[in-house]
Amino acid sequence: SPYAKPQVKTDPTQDAVTQNKRVYVGNLSWSVAWRDLKEHMASAGEVLRADVLTGYDGRSKGCGIVEYATVEEATGAVETLNNTDLMGRQIFVREDREVSRSAPKGGGG
Repeated sequence: SPYAKPQVKTDPTQDAVTQNKRVYVGNLSWSVAWRDLKEHMASAGEVLRADVLTGYDGRSKGCGIVEYATVEEATGAVETLNNTDLMGRQIFVREDREVSRSAPKGGGG
């Protein structure tokens, strides 16, 4: 499948490119679904993927990750969509920095 991504990351430059195409969106209303997020963020460019992060119970954590087709679009999203209104909440948009950390997934504490 062309969509399958290998779990092992061998090329660090590839990570950096992917990372710069992603933005972190915070202060989302709990009622925002990925479709709402994608629709809102599409004004800045072609959205390849929009994810609303959820906890183990399936409820929204109030934040999400949006991946754009190009680095320029992601940068534009930070500049134009930060502090905009989405479903009654003022959201903030910044460059996603989580990817490079490769933090282990799962709960703790």
